[in-house]
Amino acid sequence: MRLSHLPRAWWGLRRSRQILAVLAKYGFGDLLGSLRLRHPLITRLPLPGKLRQIEELSRPERLRLAFEELGPTFIKLGQLLSLRPDLIPPEYAAELAKLQDEAAPFPFTEVRRKLEEQLGRPLERLFSEFDEKPLAAASLAQVHRARTKSGEEVAVKVQRPGVRERVRADLIILEELATLIARYVPESELYDPVGAVREFSKTLRRELDFVREGRNMEVFRRNFAGDETVHIPRVFWELTSREVLTMEWIEGIKITDLEGLERAGLDRRQIALNGANLILKQVFEHGFFHADPHPGNVLVLEGNVLAPVDYGMVGRLDEPLQRQLGELLVGVVQKDIDRLIRALGELGSLDERTDLGSLRRDLTDFIDRYYRVPLAQLDVGQLLDEALTLFREHRVRLPASLVMMAKALVIEEGVGRLLYPELDMITLAKPYIQRLLLRRLAPQRELRRWALTVEEGARLARELPMELRLLLGKLRRGELRLQFEQVGFERLLLHVDRVGNRLSLALVIAALIVSSAVMMGLEVGPKLWGLSLLGLLGLALAALLGLGLALAILRSGRL
Repeated sequence: MRLSHLPRAWWGLRRSRQILAVLAKYGFGDLLGSLRLRHPLITRLPLPGKLRQIEELSRPERLRLAFEELGPTFIKLGQLLSLRPDLIPPEYAAELAKLQDEAAPFPFTEVRRKLEEQLGRPLERLFSEFDEKPLAAASLAQVHRARTKSGEEVAVKVQRPGVRERVRADLIILEELATLIARYVPESELYDPVGAVREFSKTLRRELDFVREGRNMEVFRRNFAGDETVHIPRVFWELTSREVLTMEWIEGIKITDLEGLERAGLDRRQIALNGANLILKQVFEHGFFHADPHPGNVLVLEGNVLAPVDYGMVGRLDEPLQRQLGELLVGVVQKDIDRLIRALGELGSLDERTDLGSLRRDLTDFIDRYYRVPLAQLDVGQLLDEALTLFREHRVRLPASLVMMAKALVIEEGVGRLLYPELDMITLAKPYIQRLLLRRLAPQRELRRWALTVEEGARLARELPMELRLLLGKLRRGELRLQFEQVGFERLLLHVDRVGNRLSLALVIAALIVSSAVMMGLEVGPKLWGLSLLGLLGLALAALLGLGLALAILRSGRL
């Protein structure tokens, strides 16, 4: 495939070239070669000294550096992939988690222009004070401190100019690359690159919508209303738009600033317990959780109160997903492997290629290894990493929300143990899990489910005669058609097409050799060194074509 098959516009071609050049620079030329991506514009290669430095790094480290150089979209992609150890190997997830979302600030003139364009009034009529120097600058936005006309201190998050267009272009290119990876790298099937990129695109587009982020904050405020251990910033909707978010200013200490917490006289043990309860309530009670609980996104206020910030990435566990989560937990507690597999099937995590016998054996071994271990000795991070590795090996694809939930729990446990090494996350989670399981069996919930089942049955009974009548009518008129999907047929056609092209070229070469030999024997046309010139030219062309065919076969690795 030629690079011109990627986005047709020149900006798309230029950005494609940059992406491929950076990947080649960091040692991923083998991947580009396997994707049939070759283009004369890809010329930027590292200097010999730089090449030696790069070769000394591991492949995950090189991927992280490449993502950092490629900018906002790829930094966000790396951060999201670090939260999905079900999609990538653990060593890659651990390395991508180190990506720092920092960038040079953009000028205040651009900030003013964006604010006035988005909010429809001059800056002086919007705020009584506005600090021109940003407090923080990231790849998508930067934050300024300001004061409203009513005198309230606020944090104003302003989106970078042009970032939407650049992200949109990158996402198109990423989806094209994912399609090529799925087509030409058979082992990538385990990771579903196209599905992963589409899911990432949806997440990033949502993160670029600051109104959606404000709505997320409102949901969290309602969920934690009356909880004195949590403070959710208030959104100032009259000063908020799709690309500007104005929220209550929070003066706090980062949860990982242990010295700062000590100086302020705060209780690290209580902070750790409050943090554990914060994530457990989100997951098991509200079904709506902060999907990126990075330590930098949580501040600690007076009285050991936690104030999460940055609500662009959230996860949801709806009622059916919570019910299936309960089934999974019951299967683990009761060592009921069949129940576990049935729950995975209902989640849509299994397909026809899943070896159920092998999966059953590995699940039995996994649960046996941890079943008698005291709760206080269990490491949630190690437990979940092993479980996700097992699922990945068996092509079990869990819903993204469940994986992000698991990752959020692991991050919270890590931060909690940094504050209070004796933190026992599993013991703290027990009452929440018990309440979740009890809710599954609540009579009113079961009655509602049965009522829905009866209603669906009644609707089916009403609609079935009409559907059958329509089906029989199509059958009588000869309009009934069946559609079959040939799984993997496209790849087979690609191979057949390649074989056919090579066979045709081989026949052409053979014909050239035979015809040239005949012309030389009959001494046809002008002569060179006493030999037929036409025959010599034919043999030279046959040699060139034969050499090209041999190189193509050798490059493919299939003799």
